[in-house]
Amino acid sequence: MPELDNKFDAKSFLKSSSSLPGIYRMYNEKSEIIYVGKAKDLKKRLSSYFRKTGLSIKTQSLVSQIAKIETTITHTEGEALLLESNLIKEFRPRYNVLLRDDKSYPFLFLSTEDNYPMLRLHRGTKRKKGQYFGPYPNAGAVRETLNIIQKVFKIRQCDQTYFSNRSRPCLQYQIKRCTAPCVKSISEEDYAKDISHVVQFLEGKSQTVVQDLVEQMEKAAISLEYEKAAEYRDQISYLQSVIEAQYMAGAEGDVDVVACATHAGLACVEIFFIRNGQSLGTKSYFPKLPENMKEVDILNAFLPQYYIDNIIPSEIVLSEKLPDEQLLSNVLTEKRGRKVVISSSVRTNRRHWLDNAQKNAEKALMTRVNSAAGMIKRFDALQELLHLDHMPTRLECFDISHTMGEATVASCVVFTPEGPLKTDYRRFNIEGIEPGDDYAAMKQALKRRYAKIRKSEGKKPDILFIDGGKGQLSQAIEVMNHLEIEDVLLIGVAKGEGRKAGLEKLVMTDGTEVYPGEQSMALNLILHVRDEAHRFAITGHRARRQKSRTTSQLEQIPGLGAKRRQTILKHFGGLQGVSKAGIEDLAKTPGISKKLAQLIYDSFHTE
Repeated sequence: MPELDNKFDAKSFLKSSSSLPGIYRMYNEKSEIIYVGKAKDLKKRLSSYFRKTGLSIKTQSLVSQIAKIETTITHTEGEALLLESNLIKEFRPRYNVLLRDDKSYPFLFLSTEDNYPMLRLHRGTKRKKGQYFGPYPNAGAVRETLNIIQKVFKIRQCDQTYFSNRSRPCLQYQIKRCTAPCVKSISEEDYAKDISHVVQFLEGKSQTVVQDLVEQMEKAAISLEYEKAAEYRDQISYLQSVIEAQYMAGAEGDVDVVACATHAGLACVEIFFIRNGQSLGTKSYFPKLPENMKEVDILNAFLPQYYIDNIIPSEIVLSEKLPDEQLLSNVLTEKRGRKVVISSSVRTNRRHWLDNAQKNAEKALMTRVNSAAGMIKRFDALQELLHLDHMPTRLECFDISHTMGEATVASCVVFTPEGPLKTDYRRFNIEGIEPGDDYAAMKQALKRRYAKIRKSEGKKPDILFIDGGKGQLSQAIEVMNHLEIEDVLLIGVAKGEGRKAGLEKLVMTDGTEVYPGEQSMALNLILHVRDEAHRFAITGHRARRQKSRTTSQLEQIPGLGAKRRQTILKHFGGLQGVSKAGIEDLAKTPGISKKLAQLIYDSFHTE
């Protein structure tokens, strides 16, 4: 572990440390808080920072900057968790996972104090008297709900000043989105019924509303009020379609489904909101990470910060099992005043919700990674890291994939400042090499790819990344020299210390090694390119391997065409029956000679 430049006396500090639960704040020489943590046993937790071995690179960097540590003792570990989250939100220390979202969630507000209540979007403190419904993940979800309510229930959404000064109905009345209570076109009693339906709909009691509307439709029909009955019929039809779209099978009460995805040093936490059995949509968060962390660590740090200021549901479903899951459940239960269940090992409906949230998290993360502005910043950072005269405009990366030498496939992916250029991706099925010889596989793929470049049949990259160290890089150098291709910067991307993500090193053609650092935007780009090459290679390998394993053995026999294969399979009831048949039995099949029967038999019984 590095020497502490600030000469923090850890030994003396730990002697006077308490073994009670609490939080600790670490300061640097500028008296800035650089880390806030909690502990069940402060002395034991703080001692772990000053071990001589076993510390991560991030922890070593943190410890080397400590000038002072302050502690606050709490009554319980749960109290420490809340205090830690509040301090992180207030001081935003550089070594903590930071939740970067200061926007309040929107609600629907119903002004129940008015004779003709209005319904509208609301943010901020709940000072006005009325009913609040939500929270919704974003304003778009609120507007979508308002649009549904306008179509079905025709409740006014104008503010009180506009409402009080109308002398004739507005356009909303003309397009049948409002019943014009401003000019008394509807009685307070009938409007109150519509408001009751709205409240029931927002509380998830949609079927009760439908039943009520059905009864009113039948009464109108009996009274020969056919136009009124038709209006109820249209309301019921539209409402049923809305219920079908929003209904979540097996959902009761309020549930948050939380999934986390990481890629190339970035993370996305996706929250899927279910309220009163209805889906209200999702919201994506991109917390600032002190290093490339695992999903479980990100969620463990993210959730306490998030639920400090947000509505706590009755159930939280997580994509990872947290080490402090029970502690967090107890704290949130105490804060909510009712039991909060946290689960991760889920099945059936909840597994479906979780899978959906995970897919959304991965998609949102890749959208962010591939955004044009973000990609250009990473290309600029790469230019600065490699001291290039111009920003590179085309990157290529190769990777090899196989299973114990079987079905070897090489991939080539291409990136530009606009993101992945998938039309230029290529895969190469590697043949004629010793199984498992990655060097020979890389050499063959590079030759096949860049022989066309030499003939001016393709575009030359500015930088060629090779997934591997000096050995793999040497194959690229040899191929490029043989093909006499110049002006391409060759770089090997090798695993760093402990093979940990974020600690990769770049191996240059002259043998020098460059360590970008775990916070480097350039490394973020390189890892994105490398991971994409790995993904493209492994999917190609799996497809090739599957194809080879699903190909019928009969297809490998010379002289046995498609019609004869079909005949023999029908005769024996499938491939298993053919494999068990003797030569004489095979020869009795129409169109199969004794010689061909011998070949078929041998294909199943010869080692």
